[in-house]
Amino acid sequence: MTSQTHQPSDRLAALLRGQLHTGRVATSGPLYEAGRSLWNGAVTARPGAVVRCADTEEVAAAVRAARECGVPLSVRGGGHDWAGRAVAQDGLTIDLSGLRTVTVDPVAEVALVQGGATAGDVARAAQPHGLTAVTGTAGSVGMAGLTLGGGYGPLGGRFGLALDNLLSAEVVLADGGVVTADAEHDPDLFWALRGGGGNFGVVTSMRIRLHRLRALLSGLVMYPWDQAPAVLTALAEELPEAPDELTAQFGVLTGPADEPVVFVAPTWSGDDAAAGERALARCAALGTPLAAHTGPVTMPDQLAAIDAQFPYGRHVEIRPRSVPALTPGVREALLAAGSAPTSPLSAVSVHSLHGAAARVPVAETAFGNRDPHLMIEILALWEPDDPEPARHRAWAAGLAKALEPEALPGTYPNLLGPDETAHIAHSYGPHAQRLLAVKRRTDPDGVFRALPLPAGPGGA
Repeated sequence: MTSQTHQPSDRLAALLRGQLHTGRVATSGPLYEAGRSLWNGAVTARPGAVVRCADTEEVAAAVRAARECGVPLSVRGGGHDWAGRAVAQDGLTIDLSGLRTVTVDPVAEVALVQGGATAGDVARAAQPHGLTAVTGTAGSVGMAGLTLGGGYGPLGGRFGLALDNLLSAEVVLADGGVVTADAEHDPDLFWALRGGGGNFGVVTSMRIRLHRLRALLSGLVMYPWDQAPAVLTALAEELPEAPDELTAQFGVLTGPADEPVVFVAPTWSGDDAAAGERALARCAALGTPLAAHTGPVTMPDQLAAIDAQFPYGRHVEIRPRSVPALTPGVREALLAAGSAPTSPLSAVSVHSLHGAAARVPVAETAFGNRDPHLMIEILALWEPDDPEPARHRAWAAGLAKALEPEALPGTYPNLLGPDETAHIAHSYGPHAQRLLAVKRRTDPDGVFRALPLPAGPGGA
C-alpha cells in the first residue's frame, strides 16, 4: 500500500465491477454518499470510490483491487468512528452495511453476526428468544467495531466487555486471504482482535455469546446542578460497592430547562428483580431528582433511546480519559466543565469497568486495563451551522487536560483520536509489542488503519 493518496483509476473501478456479482461500486450518487457519510458530520473526507460488498468473497476482491491499484483502503461498519477512519480520502471504502444479517441459535445461545450489523440489529434479533448480547450504550454503533475495540456497556459488570463475548471471527486479511480465528485456530490473531480493533483485517462475520435474562431494569435519573457536588460524592462512595448485576453510567448533560444536570443511568441485569428495584431506587435517592424514570426495559428499546439523543450528522469531538476512581480531583474537573458548557448538545458520560469485566486476566485479551476503573467520555457536539466549532473543541480539550493529574497513562482506544499520541502509547497496557508482532505477521504493509496502535513497526 502506497502512502500517496489519489483518485482511484478507471482500472480500479473496472477491477471491482468485473469481480462483484451483486455488490455495487459508486463514485458519486446516493450509494456513494451513504457509504462516505458518518455519524460525525464534521468528517469531510471523500473516498475515490465506495464498494458495498454482498459477501466475504467480494470483500476479499475489494481488498485485492485496492492493493493492486495502490490506493488507501478503509472499512465502514456502523460509521460511528468519530475520527473518520472509516473513510479514506481519495481511496477505496469498503461499506459493510449490506452485510447486516444476525442469525441466533437459541439453544447454543450464540449469534452469528455479519460485519455490518449494528448493536441494535443484534439486540433485536436476540430479544424474541429471551436472549441479549453485550453491547455498548448506542444501537447504531457497528457491533464488530465495538467488539474488536472493547465494548463498555450496561451489562459489563455481569457479563464482561463486548470483546469478552467474542467466540470467533471470519477475517479477510491484507493479501485477500480469508481465515477464521478463534481459541484453537490462529489464537494469536484471535487474541489481538479482542482489543486491537480492525487493524488486522476485515471482520466479515463473528460468533458472539448471548445471555439469557429474566428481566432487565434500567432508567434515567436527573439531579439539579446545585446538588451536583453531593450526588457525585455519593456516587464515589456507592460505585466501588456495586454488585456485578448493577452497572451505572453517569455524567453531565444539559437538562430540559437548558441548565446543566447530573444524570445517572443505572442498569440491573440480575435474576432477582426485587434486588434490582432496590438498587435502582438507591440511584434515585442520591439527592432530590428533577426526574426519575426507572423500570423494566428491553435492550433494543434502551439502545434506541440513546440513538435518539445522539443522531447522525452533528459535529463531534471526543476526548476519553480513564481514572481509577471518582476522586475529589475528578469531581472538581467534572463540575467545572459542567458549569460552563459551550454547547447545549455536549455531555460527559462516565462508564464503569467492574465486576466480570475486571476479573478477566489482563493477558487473556489485547485489552490493556482490567483493573476496576472509570472511562470518562468527553463529548463536544454542535450543529453543522454552528459558527464557533473551535470553542466546543476547546471545551473538550480543557476538561481532558484538567483530568490529566488524576488520569491513568492510557485510555480507551475505541475513542482515541489520532493526535493523542501520549495516551496511544499506553492504552494497550503490557500488550503493545505482542500486538505489533501480530500486525507485522498479518498486515506487514499497514493496509488496515483502524484504532491507533502504539508507535513501532506496523504501528501508528
